[in-house]
Amino acid sequence: MRSRPWFAAIAIAGMAVVAIGVGLGPTEASDRTVEIDIHYSHFTPAAVSVPAGVPIRFVIVNSDPIDHEWIVGDDAVHARHRLGTEAVHGARPTEQSIAAGRRVETIVTFASPGTLSYVCHLPGHEAYGMVGTVIITQH
Repeated sequence: MRSRPWFAAIAIAGMAVVAIGVGLGPTEASDRTVEIDIHYSHFTPAAVSVPAGVPIRFVIVNSDPIDHEWIVGDDAVHARHRLGTEAVHGARPTEQSIAAGRRVETIVTFASPGTLSYVCHLPGHEAYGMVGTVIITQH
């Protein structure tokens, strides 16, 4: 029987590729970015699921010809924002203003599992249906 050293080299290389791939779970590979599109004054998707304790990069793209905002929080946060006391957002990762035709990126780490809402509080937008849900799961 003849020896085939190239066969052994290919087999070892294949095992190395499998071993590298096993170490990369979906969270490490691609699940750390969530894109939310704004079109016709609606968020798409209307619900997202993210793990608690993991930094998540949100990319919010506004393809509408009008400005919007993306405010994430509980009922108390939204009650404050319905009063419209801040004209522009961006200082807090969970509060972003998105100009017409623009995109913003923000990184948010949710501390614990639960459910929060994201809402545009510009006049009439919430009533029109510009709301969404963040489901924070156990990591």
